[in-house]
Amino acid sequence: MNPRPIFDYSGYVGSGKLKGKTAIITGGDSGLGRAIAVAFAKEGANLTILYLNEHKDAEETKDYVENLGANCLLLPGDLRDPSTSKSAVDHTVKMYGQLDVIVNNAAVQPYTKDIMDVSDEQLEDTFRINVYPLFYMTKAALPYLKYGSAIISTTSRVAYEGAPTVIDYSSSKGAIVSFTRTMALSLAEKGIRVNAVAPGPAWTPLSVSTYPPDHIATLGTNIPMGRAAQPFEVAPTYVYLASDDSAYVTGQVLHVNGGLIRYS
Repeated sequence: MNPRPIFDYSGYVGSGKLKGKTAIITGGDSGLGRAIAVAFAKEGANLTILYLNEHKDAEETKDYVENLGANCLLLPGDLRDPSTSKSAVDHTVKMYGQLDVIVNNAAVQPYTKDIMDVSDEQLEDTFRINVYPLFYMTKAALPYLKYGSAIISTTSRVAYEGAPTVIDYSSSKGAIVSFTRTMALSLAEKGIRVNAVAPGPAWTPLSVSTYPPDHIATLGTNIPMGRAAQPFEVAPTYVYLASDDSAYVTGQVLHVNGGLIRYS
């Protein structure tokens, strides 16, 4: 990408909000996931980054967060397979002795002009990557999560306003909103908080790999702030939801979208 996404901001200085906590971040090798990993590292978390096969990106992220003083475990794997989530949890607990935060961030976003372009195979694949792993990961992690733990998922503004060129993606992100609200109710008695973040347009590899060049050239210009977000501008929201600062927040979706307020 040119210019490269900005995943760190020198003005963000950690204050130990996640010190002693261990987090799994899916899709943490690049884009928004990398920015989340950097912010978590600055706040003192131990990290496991689960990614598909982008080894170069993953190693770059690992090197960066380790230079910040964080411990980082890299695990490649296909989240469509339930065993990937179980293996990630097992390896994380074996390495760190605990698990406190799950960030469900990995996703695909196919470009489609019409529902007739959404093949049965594509539809199934989108949901198997974007939605099913939330169930797999939660079930694998629950035996280790405790009072005060947090599950955070990445949904999207398109879950609320729709988007005709990413039909199956938008639908999958709507499912994540429902999952968040349902699991928040289900796990409230255990003291496990479940929330989500709904970014607006962001300068990430996911966006650039999805849309045609003419769309990317004007990405974010139709929102009040007039531009797409950089990943580092979204990541602190995940820190808030992972930390004890949000101890009374569950079942919520926080919108980081440059001023779009026509939905809740």
